[in-house]
Amino acid sequence: MQIESWDDIRVALAVARCGTVSGAAAELGVHHATVIRRIDALETALRARLFQRHTRGYALTEAGRTLLAAAGAADERFAQMAAQIAGAGDRIEGELTVTSLPELVDLVMPRITALMQRHPGLRVTYATDVRLFRLDAGEAHIAIRGGAEPTEPDYVVRPLGRLHHVLYASEDYLDRHGPVGEPRAHRFALPGPDARGAPYMRWLQDRIGPENIALIASEAAARETVIRAGLAIGPLPDSLATGLLPAISLREWDSTLWLVTHVDLHRTPKVQAALAALRDG
Repeated sequence: MQIESWDDIRVALAVARCGTVSGAAAELGVHHATVIRRIDALETALRARLFQRHTRGYALTEAGRTLLAAAGAADERFAQMAAQIAGAGDRIEGELTVTSLPELVDLVMPRITALMQRHPGLRVTYATDVRLFRLDAGEAHIAIRGGAEPTEPDYVVRPLGRLHHVLYASEDYLDRHGPVGEPRAHRFALPGPDARGAPYMRWLQDRIGPENIALIASEAAARETVIRAGLAIGPLPDSLATGLLPAISLREWDSTLWLVTHVDLHRTPKVQAALAALRDG
């Protein structure tokens, strides 16, 4: 036994509540003949008489009362579910994934923290990775990217600001080795292959050899230890560079930062709140 259409049950519920075919037809906005046809089809599918027909209208049989109890409860649950789904879209809560370049933690996290304080129902994943997360595949809600403006057709792209890269050194290192004029005369603590697209890495590529590299470490804290020890020059976020001196910082290393969202999620309250926090922080 199989019911071909849940519309038939919806029609039966309307007839049971109204008591007449004409009342049900008016409530559903259909012709009364459609109501009769669907009731007949439902009774045929269930192999049971749901209504007693009489001159004053339709009265439920015992089978009809069973249907009304079960289908009415289901109808109410679907209505509650629809209200919850609709309401959830207006609330600023739930999962939020923001992906960013590793070196932007000092810029991004204070703004994300302020967002979380305003909206404690948010559960944020902050993913720092140089790979491009696919927003169209739902890998992230917001991506912060550097370099050329993203051109994917379904992405909404807005400028966030400029990223300024600095290679730091300790005062002791510069006292012993002097200013960085010729890179091959110095030692470097650099991030791993995942940062090979960074402007300073491209600049250094043809200016130093393997013998100039004292440390390769993706973790900024590891580079900081070596740089503070006076063993090398290297890039650090500003929060780890206190007390160190800028050794190299070129205007050509500056790059534009972009806030990127997918068009399907861009207008949702959760994403709009996050974008505002990131822009205005």
